[in-house]
Amino acid sequence: MKKMTVPIDNETWIIECGDTVIRKIAEHGNAILLPIELLIYCLWVADYGMRNAGDLETAADLFPDFQMHAMRIGHELNLPVTSEVFSMTRDELERGYFQRFDELCNEIRRSRNGAS
Repeated sequence: MKKMTVPIDNETWIIECGDTVIRKIAEHGNAILLPIELLIYCLWVADYGMRNAGDLETAADLFPDFQMHAMRIGHELNLPVTSEVFSMTRDELERGYFQRFDELCNEIRRSRNGAS
């Protein structure tokens, strides 16, 4: 019998998936992360800053190079939306973050599921 899965929204997904990556970092350090896991962490950091402070200053406090890493990994994994969004200036990213959030998550989720 095929197992039924309940669709998960992107806000919940990034919180849960980000938590898994954060636990891995806490246990083993970030050098052990796969590129897709580091990308998820970068997105989690950006999301945390945007939802809690309304900007990316908090994100930069948590992980100063999150935007550069996300852009680089997006290019390496051939993720055009991710590459484009994280290539924006910080101001552009802050202004457009919530409009591009679902598109970003969907692309990263597809890549992660394909890599699993």
